[in-house]
Amino acid sequence: MRTCWLNGAFLPEDQAHVSIFDRGVLFGDGVYEVAAVVNGRLLDADRHLARLERSQRELQLPAPRSSAEWLPIMQELATVNGIDEGLVYLQVTRGAAERDFAFPSAPTPTAFAFARPKRLTDDPNASGIRVHVVPDLRWQRCDIKSVAMLAQVLAKQAARQAGAFEAMMHEDGLVTEGGSSNLWIVRDGVAYTRPLSNDILAGITRDVVLELAHGAGIPVRERAFTVEQACAADECFLSSATSFVLPITRIDDAIVGGGVPGPVTQRLRDGYVARARSLTQPA
Repeated sequence: MRTCWLNGAFLPEDQAHVSIFDRGVLFGDGVYEVAAVVNGRLLDADRHLARLERSQRELQLPAPRSSAEWLPIMQELATVNGIDEGLVYLQVTRGAAERDFAFPSAPTPTAFAFARPKRLTDDPNASGIRVHVVPDLRWQRCDIKSVAMLAQVLAKQAARQAGAFEAMMHEDGLVTEGGSSNLWIVRDGVAYTRPLSNDILAGITRDVVLELAHGAGIPVRERAFTVEQACAADECFLSSATSFVLPITRIDDAIVGGGVPGPVTQRLRDGYVARARSLTQPA
């Protein structure tokens, strides 16, 4: 039986329960983060927790613990569950209260975390994935990592039904992001990704890829692009904490870059994996 953490206690997952009146259940009133685990150790968890704090502030959601307090809890979950490579999820809601749309006056947040194994550094999808184009149905604060993700669920389900790995969401033809990833194209050796705004989530992996690109001398332009430009690009790829960097070789029926990972994408994926392994090497 896997172990999770709920409101201050480690316990078996089948013993973890939250109230039916929890506002995360009733309204999606909560936020979450997910950090990768490589070599049994958390990767960039400090960056993810800084974003968690921002999301909590944006929603006026009381923080039950500081980032410094979350780190050992997340690491312990990876350790006790024997996760050598995988993910740790952390979620905070406004807690249980009488059903009313307005915030309760004195909320007691609900917080829980759990871990899952996943292949990351040797992802079998690294040879190329297909994405499915869907309209972006989300709200106007996509910069907040909210647990209210029904639009993403619908996008991911549409992608699955189309036989694709991920969704490519767009507004009036302009690509916003993936169902759970940031999207990039490469043209003439230059990488393009949409600039930060309320329209997309500020991906932690996106930030790291920007740093890796600058360090490798790969030009980057933070500029929006269309679905048509993505289909005609030399390369296309996604970035996320749950997949690192993955090449996109098909957009629906359009073949991108001859259907094989391009050199810029491969260089960034290799750099990301090398960085992950280096940062998580046992002392």
